[in-house]
Amino acid sequence: MNILVVDDQVLNCKLLKAMLEQQFYTVFCAHNGRDALKILESQDIDIVLLDVVMPVMDGFETAPKIKQYAGDVYLPIIFITALEDQSSFEKCLAVGGDDFIHKPFDKVILSAKIKAHARTRRLSQQSNEQRRQLEYHYNQIEREHEIVEHIFSNALAQQSEYPEICEYHLSPASMFNGDMFLMAKSPMGGFYCLLGDFTGHGLAAAVGALPASRIFYTMVQKGMAVSDIAVELNTALNELLPGHMFCAAAIIELSSSGKSVSAWLGGLPDLYLIDQNGSLIKTIESQHMALGILEVDEFERNLLHFEVSPDQRLVMATDGIIESESERGEMFGERRLKRLLASRQHISTDQIISEVREFSGNTEQQDDLSIAIINCVASESIVSAPNHYSSLPFNISLSLDAKQMKTTDPVLELVDLLSEVDGISAHRSNIFLLLSEAYNNSLDHGVLGLDSEIKNKEDGFFEFYSLRESVLKELKEALIIISVRYSPEELKLYFNICDSGNSFESSERNKAQQEHSHGRGVSLLNEIAQSVSYNSAGNEVEMIYSLTSKSV
Repeated sequence: MNILVVDDQVLNCKLLKAMLEQQFYTVFCAHNGRDALKILESQDIDIVLLDVVMPVMDGFETAPKIKQYAGDVYLPIIFITALEDQSSFEKCLAVGGDDFIHKPFDKVILSAKIKAHARTRRLSQQSNEQRRQLEYHYNQIEREHEIVEHIFSNALAQQSEYPEICEYHLSPASMFNGDMFLMAKSPMGGFYCLLGDFTGHGLAAAVGALPASRIFYTMVQKGMAVSDIAVELNTALNELLPGHMFCAAAIIELSSSGKSVSAWLGGLPDLYLIDQNGSLIKTIESQHMALGILEVDEFERNLLHFEVSPDQRLVMATDGIIESESERGEMFGERRLKRLLASRQHISTDQIISEVREFSGNTEQQDDLSIAIINCVASESIVSAPNHYSSLPFNISLSLDAKQMKTTDPVLELVDLLSEVDGISAHRSNIFLLLSEAYNNSLDHGVLGLDSEIKNKEDGFFEFYSLRESVLKELKEALIIISVRYSPEELKLYFNICDSGNSFESSERNKAQQEHSHGRGVSLLNEIAQSVSYNSAGNEVEMIYSLTSKSV
């Protein structure tokens, strides 16, 4: 440790130097304040022993300059003085002195004071170094945040706004949003959107938005089905994110006619289908685990399909809305959200967020707040359908037995195969919807004999799919035949699906099921296909799809 002795008396300097060097301190001497400041500029001094009365620059004038030079780091000044009056002691402390010792020097007291102030200086140095490091890292983080924010804004810059179809609000709890909302239109005119909620919030939660947005926009532009988008996102996030992170999400496609919705829901709170007055028409429950959890072979790609009308709206929100807490610790909750939706006509997302914040009062926002409302209205195609189609006719026929129904996904493989044909890939979403709805109807209601009325009960979807799994597991003998014929002259696809199960139920019963947007899905098929017809037994359906028609 380095000690600077400042005294105009040479004898005092020699005495202090000898005394301190015996204790293995390094000692520098100066005979006035000006010389002391020069030594401070060239040497790393830890303690200053400063005389009061000196020529050129006395101790009272020197002490403030020493403190100014030391800056934020504690550099102790111990005044050495023969003065005895109280006013002198007060002035020593007032000008920057930290302690004082009387002449003649007491070796024990001086040594104790030096050790005590040395400990304080070491703590000050450590604290200053930590502060400096924190300031450096803070500046680094600020620069990195600016870079990441620039990347994020560019990655999401391609998102277009569709105010006539959708309004949304994203309110992050920190600089970066762990929630994301993406929307785009396919070349055939379908409106796609994705509301996602990554684990936590802030930068760590937001990193998944970059690959997710790229995948979403690319696949929508190719006209891929909602299930394809879900699979691709799950695969990417499963590889990218650590085990404790995932993305609860709702992926929605609204047909260009505004009459039907396809949805993949994994881990988000319930979606609500409401009318213009906010009255609840339908609650749509999540059917799957969040994205990024399951491996490829475990992932469930099945969708929900339901019909909508132009006077209806679809409300989707992340859990930050319903889990917002009041100052008393009470959650906003689903029931309060439903009441809020019904409280006024054509409620907006800004009005909902305002009510949530009013409910929370002065409490700090704990999670990202995100909500979107989709108006179920028709939209126009972005570009015309592709004008180059394959000129080769073909026929494809698949015969599925009970074992294959349990272990394969024939719709996906068949759609993948058809998408390789020139002119058909742009219609992938429609074709997937047609085949999946018709095939699942044949399997669920024809072969397995399940009743869709189960879905109308509370937790009905869970009960229905649990029953479906158990019945399918016990299935011994069954047959479903899927046939596809392509006519290049007509630019039409002819689909035929026949099952070995029971026929349709009575027309009255079937009509009632259609009103609940499930059952055999007759109305939904009619919405997409040019024509849909059934045989007299009710176990065979033929659908004709025109490649020159717009998406529905």
